[in-house]
Amino acid sequence: MAMTIAAWNVNSILARLPTALEVLKAVNADVVCLQELKCEDGRFPRLEVEDLGYHVETHGQKTYNGVAILSRFRLSDVTRGLPGDEEDSQSRYIEAVVEAPGAPVRVASLYAPNGNPISTDKFQYKLRWMERLTAHARGLLRLEEPFALAGDYNIIPRDGDADDPKSWEGDALYSPEAKAAYRRLRNLGLEDAFMQADGRDGQYTFWDYQAGAWRRNHGIRIDHIFLSPQALDRLSSVTIHKEARAMDKPSDHVPIIARLETAS
Repeated sequence: MAMTIAAWNVNSILARLPTALEVLKAVNADVVCLQELKCEDGRFPRLEVEDLGYHVETHGQKTYNGVAILSRFRLSDVTRGLPGDEEDSQSRYIEAVVEAPGAPVRVASLYAPNGNPISTDKFQYKLRWMERLTAHARGLLRLEEPFALAGDYNIIPRDGDADDPKSWEGDALYSPEAKAAYRRLRNLGLEDAFMQADGRDGQYTFWDYQAGAWRRNHGIRIDHIFLSPQALDRLSSVTIHKEARAMDKPSDHVPIIARLETAS
């Protein structure tokens, strides 16, 4: 048996619903972590998604942000919002236990701040948010259970994760501070599933809508699935569903999917 966990920034679930449903069918993951819903909970297309066989938990927000977890299995112990700042009203984090028979896994869907421009408080908010995520992950590690932190991190970790690294110099996604935040997560004892299972340069999850980025393969890898040691032990593969970017009315991101083996 196996469990597949996908992370996908859908870039407005309502604006591209037919395409999104087709992508969900094609990926056919057991768990899907969605980001950038851009709708409140009441407007999320719950019935359409449930018709695909998913349980649904959302943490939405009007016009901006918004995250969700879709699961073939029952969801429990749901947490909405990243702990550490009660005044943070941005809907960027949701966490739940996926009650897979005999092999439950805690999963979070996260949408980290973009942080641009660097000269503004948006960048400081990005760094503070990542500090909170690291602190929360440290607490989760103490539970010694399998978990995944999946989503759009808005961080380009390495030169090989960008088609043209120099073009990203001065951007918050490629800043030394953002890359250091990524490393701090790994240094806790978590692992980037892609780096563990693949690690090749030139494997992207995002292509801008502008300047023919998709046609030129001018992409970046900013969508990541971090796994606890207990989940990493089960990791067998990671795939990137590039086909989604070539569809009608696509998101500028594509799903990344980690496959975890479970005891038969």
